[in-house]
Amino acid sequence: MEIVRDTHSVSGAFNRHAPQYDRHASVQKRVIGRLVELVQSHLSAAPASVLDIGCGTGLLLDSLRRLYPESRLSGLDLAYSMLCRSRERLGPGVTLVQADAGLLPFRRGSTDLLVSTSTLQWLADLDGFFQECHRVMSSDSLLCIAFFGGNTLRELRECCRYMVERFGERGNVLLNRLHTFREMAEVRQSLERAGFDGALLTSEIEIEYHADMFELLRSIKNIGAGAHRHGGGGLGWRRILDETSRVYQERFQSGGAIPATYEVFYLVARKPGSQVTEWQ
Repeated sequence: MEIVRDTHSVSGAFNRHAPQYDRHASVQKRVIGRLVELVQSHLSAAPASVLDIGCGTGLLLDSLRRLYPESRLSGLDLAYSMLCRSRERLGPGVTLVQADAGLLPFRRGSTDLLVSTSTLQWLADLDGFFQECHRVMSSDSLLCIAFFGGNTLRELRECCRYMVERFGERGNVLLNRLHTFREMAEVRQSLERAGFDGALLTSEIEIEYHADMFELLRSIKNIGAGAHRHGGGGLGWRRILDETSRVYQERFQSGGAIPATYEVFYLVARKPGSQVTEWQ
């Protein structure tokens, strides 16, 4: 299935919500903590250079700076406002670049540790991204990435599919607006095509709880990760939303709250010649 990403809309949404991102990105913060653990367990020495693709407000780079104070740190993001927040957090000692993750403005072999969290799901060209990663990585360098997979927001999707069955095309309004996340098989095949033969890829589940579906949708919007696909609105939109919320609560509510599942893919790989052999 082709996944189309509207780069302009994505960057615009994250630009608008950069000031409030850190207050609402609870799952993303936990993912950063887990990724830092993976980096520590797979690196035997401090890297000379670190690149964070989709660095956002600089949370991951800040954690890595504390671990590796002598390393040369760089961050890349498409959203200028996110880079401004990174600059406020990190100060002048970190190189920050506004650019597309699919065309990295860095020299071949210039990076010893390449990291990224909560970014890969927004990219249209997965093959191109991993090829660029391969290009800028030095020999024996580490690639360590976390991003959201296909079971993310599965409860909301199930309710939306029910609305389609019940109302036909009118019930498809919300489903059309939801982001499509990649499956693990697609990611693994893309890695192999880029030359990462020894990559390790696994998934973990994070669950958030909300009072209702509307609170969930607000939380998604508040970090800039709301709907970036066109369609919807118009007459009957509110009624569809109200009915979807009712179904969500009826099917999944427990203890006065509804769950929202996030499937997180974790990827650890090295350049060919030095493979990662096990999770640590």
